[in-house]
Amino acid sequence: MSYDISKLQSLVDEALSLGKSCSGGANANYIPFLASVPPELCAISIVCCSGEIVHAGDYDYGFALESISKVCSMSLAMQQKGAEQVREKIGAEPTGLPFNSVMALTVHQDKPLTPLVNAGAMATVSFLDAPDKESRWQLVLDFQRKMMSKNVHLSEDVNTSEQETNFHNRAIAWLLYAAGNCFSDPMEACEVYTRQCSTLVTCDDLATLGGTLANGGVNPITKEKVIDPDNVAPILAEMTMEGMYDFSGDWAFLVGLPSKSGVGGGVIAVVPGKMAIAGFSPPLNEVGNSVRAQKMIQHIANRLNLSVYSPSPSL
Repeated sequence: MSYDISKLQSLVDEALSLGKSCSGGANANYIPFLASVPPELCAISIVCCSGEIVHAGDYDYGFALESISKVCSMSLAMQQKGAEQVREKIGAEPTGLPFNSVMALTVHQDKPLTPLVNAGAMATVSFLDAPDKESRWQLVLDFQRKMMSKNVHLSEDVNTSEQETNFHNRAIAWLLYAAGNCFSDPMEACEVYTRQCSTLVTCDDLATLGGTLANGGVNPITKEKVIDPDNVAPILAEMTMEGMYDFSGDWAFLVGLPSKSGVGGGVIAVVPGKMAIAGFSPPLNEVGNSVRAQKMIQHIANRLNLSVYSPSPSL
């Protein structure tokens, strides 16, 4: 399917202007590196399944992937073990509580319920077939690069900042291990999970990640098959239920696209069979979603009637 790229560019430029006009929110401050990122940064990118890229703003600025990395590790686990095994071992239900909630674990016998919260992401990393920590990490990094681009790399500054402050996640990893829901050494799982959150990506990279899912598991830029088509629907289902944290239900109502946010300021939204939209800006709302990225993506999705629940999309 082809698109009028000039019209898409005009809409992206319009969305960027709208995003820049938004106020409110604040950078994540519990990770020192994230608190230091310039809050005025703002970008929007679209990657079409046919490979076209449309973008505006600071689309080439490298920022921390953070929780969007959970989509990659979940996808990798499904590739290795199958979607049903991931559902059985990790879960496929929204927690209804914050992404780092200990209560969400304790009320469900220390089972994380979904790969898209911190507990579930660490369980997912532990579930990967790997002989040791460095092999486990390399699998994760290589898969991120396949879903995005070879330019994705670990930031030592982000990683150090996160590893020095991840005590809460270490506690969650031990709870998982005590209940039999962590499948490797828990500190290994926590460390690799922290590294996967600490890679630097651009807004174009994020849109390519989403584009890989929109394109049935084939990276629309490199044309490499990364994910089996049978795994795409379960991935998108998980993103719909938990991808925007405590705002996931409202996001489905307002936008209607499988999405994932990260506290680095990124958000991706997938339009199956058509495109992916990615937004980036550091200031977050109270649940951890970028204020501007949400506004920009919602504007584009609504203008083009892209909701997966719509009977008559415009594209």
